[in-house]
Amino acid sequence: MQIAVIGTGYVGLVSGVCFSEFGFHVACVDKDGDKIAKLQQQIMPIFEPGLDKLVENNRKAGRLSFSTDLAAAVREADVVLIAVGTPQNDTDGLPDLTYLNAAVKEIAKTISKYTLVVIKSTVPVGTNRRIAKMISELNPDADFDVVSNPEFLREGLAIEDFMSPDRVVAGVDSKRAREGIAKLYAPVCLNGAHMFFTTFESAEVIKYTANSLLAARIAFINEIADFCEKTGANIRDVSKGIGMDHRIGDKFLKPGPGYGGSCFPKDTLALQQMARQAGCPVTIVEAAIAGNNERKKRMVDKIIAAAGGSVRGKTLAVLGLTFKPGTDDMREAASLVIVPALQEAGAGLRAYDPQGMKEAAKLLKGDITWCEDAYKAMEHADMLLILTEWNEFRSLELKKVKSLLKKPLVVDLRNIYKRQDMQRHGFHYVSVGRQDVIPGEPWIADLNIDDEKAA
Repeated sequence: MQIAVIGTGYVGLVSGVCFSEFGFHVACVDKDGDKIAKLQQQIMPIFEPGLDKLVENNRKAGRLSFSTDLAAAVREADVVLIAVGTPQNDTDGLPDLTYLNAAVKEIAKTISKYTLVVIKSTVPVGTNRRIAKMISELNPDADFDVVSNPEFLREGLAIEDFMSPDRVVAGVDSKRAREGIAKLYAPVCLNGAHMFFTTFESAEVIKYTANSLLAARIAFINEIADFCEKTGANIRDVSKGIGMDHRIGDKFLKPGPGYGGSCFPKDTLALQQMARQAGCPVTIVEAAIAGNNERKKRMVDKIIAAAGGSVRGKTLAVLGLTFKPGTDDMREAASLVIVPALQEAGAGLRAYDPQGMKEAAKLLKGDITWCEDAYKAMEHADMLLILTEWNEFRSLELKKVKSLLKKPLVVDLRNIYKRQDMQRHGFHYVSVGRQDVIPGEPWIADLNIDDEKAA
């Protein structure tokens, strides 16, 4: 089976490479000639652990190629997988389908044999049915089927998620389409994945609903974390206690500075707008959006309060800039709100991120010193701020940290340290949803010792 993947962004590149790993012949196409040239030199446009090795292996095996020639790739393909960007537009918050429509028009003109057109781009309800109609109108002789096949890849774990997903959702409108998409995902199903068939519309709504529900969980637990701080409860214990309930589970119950990335902000806003247009507002999702936007601003207040009420003239060491670890993605990262607000409040910043500094430097301006490692960022800083929970930040030498900082003040918005350790080393330690550690004050022991060991 020959596959053409249109779009080499996160979804398209990971999907194409993984399909080639399963033995299919895959041609990845993009209009960006510079990106394609770099891919041909095995220079990855994104950071995703293990992706570069898979690209190298499958190119050597002759199963994976990169090109700017969409027509040539489509003519040879049995399956055309569309994974172009659908960014939020500037008017109403709904996805901008400009790139998708342009790709579909080119594909429609090129189809010359039976082709399965698989839409992986995240699109509003009704888009897949409209695409099927568009292809038929542009090319009445075209023999094709459309499949709505939303992705559920986590950045940093995308290869694992593709190879061994919880489920594969396929919105189909014919028996032939069902058989074709089942054949495409047969290697994935052999790994234990469940193939879930539904209509175009249901598949489209599943994507938006899944991301919105996960986003709502994050917004919810962040508000409970604030409540814990006010009442003396420990958010780790609360999250663990409710997560042990099988009806709830423990995923997406870690507090922090708010969700970001390419999916949750865009998809929650799109669902909000689509629901409003349909006359049935999704008030829970709307509350999650508002709560998440407010969350990032409140973290600025938290940092300034920890600094004694002002950061003017002070230097802050910032560890982590990307929206999550394991990626270089800066889209909707909390740092994009927190860093400019601290600069506006008069702070100077020394920053380090293992993968995101190149992109961060494009987006964050002003008085920022970009440092080569975590310890360099701490030199002569008045306080340490942890924004992203990269693994390398979990095992810092605390004695060295204290010696580098002017004051032993750490604000950890990801709760990656044990409060006992921070107290033992004499830090003023501010985390999320837990009482602060203040040098000289009596320690309030946690009953859930196992949880603190895992902190």
